[in-house]
Amino acid sequence: MNTAAKTLTILAAAAVLATPILAQQRRGGGGERLPEMCRTEIVQLCGSDRSQLRTCLREKAADLSEGCRTALRERMGAREGAAGRRSGPAASTAPAPQTLAYGSDALQGLDLWVPEGARPAPLVLFVHGGGWKRGSKDNAMGRAMPAHMMEQGYAFASIDYRLVPAATVEQQAADVAAALAYLLKRADEIGIDRNRVVLTGHSAGAHLVALVGTDERYLTAAGLSFADIDGVMPNDGAAYDVAAQMKQAGPMMKGTYEQAFGTDPARQQALSPLFHAPAPNAPAFLLIHVQREDGVAQNAALAEALRRAGTQVEVGSFPGDGLRGHAEINRKLGEPDYPATPVMDAWLAKVLR
Repeated sequence: MNTAAKTLTILAAAAVLATPILAQQRRGGGGERLPEMCRTEIVQLCGSDRSQLRTCLREKAADLSEGCRTALRERMGAREGAAGRRSGPAASTAPAPQTLAYGSDALQGLDLWVPEGARPAPLVLFVHGGGWKRGSKDNAMGRAMPAHMMEQGYAFASIDYRLVPAATVEQQAADVAAALAYLLKRADEIGIDRNRVVLTGHSAGAHLVALVGTDERYLTAAGLSFADIDGVMPNDGAAYDVAAQMKQAGPMMKGTYEQAFGTDPARQQALSPLFHAPAPNAPAFLLIHVQREDGVAQNAALAEALRRAGTQVEVGSFPGDGLRGHAEINRKLGEPDYPATPVMDAWLAKVLR
């Protein structure tokens, strides 16, 4: 197919995709449809299968141009806002957060929500996913979590961290520890309880919090220790044993894992929470996951390793298949009617009591 024909094909597919995400504003009022070039970018990135569009955009939005990301956020925000108005209390939103810098790099920042009248509030710190190479605190977190955490009386922080390939996974884990250290150092000033802390993260973020929760070197380098964490809740991670994950994941994810973890077996082992689990760990873990074959296997193996080490661990297994389920457990966690939310709430109440 020549270049002109390819362009026509892409534009035709973009026109097809003008529902419901790409054309929502034509029906709902309050804005125009996405610019044509942005629709073309989306098709090039995600293809023309409508059933996969939303999931793909949530996972890969960082690969779009800045202008297209801005337009897409506005359209998706308006669409989700309309859905929130229809669904009522389940879609409650939090007030605007404080945005703070915990380091000198542009990506070393965080958003912080602290509930009124609950100071000092226990802290739940969230680390976004995105294959270690994309995503941000602005586009890779479920909308319900900040408000839900505040309703439970918890402060909630969502962090950015430096991304592969400009940074290494080791530096990303160091960023998680540095962000926590920054907040705990200022605990009295910002109204959080430095003695009640949980780390959580989704996908690549699940791997990073599991690594920080099992390999104390990252906390030690930031002036902290496992004594500064009450629990870790990795959400649908699947790289707890890096080498095994790379063998099972298949060709589609091969490049992502090699970019993040390289090909040196010693480094892969050093970045595997499963390898560190026999050593001292954070006091308690809640491993939640959906029904992805690799995720189920990886969570079961990490849970067993933690139990053998004497670490308190609970596992929550929830409906959801493939990439769609993987995205859903992040997007819906915190919504009262989502099955994982009461499991999370009960565990948090226990470890942060």
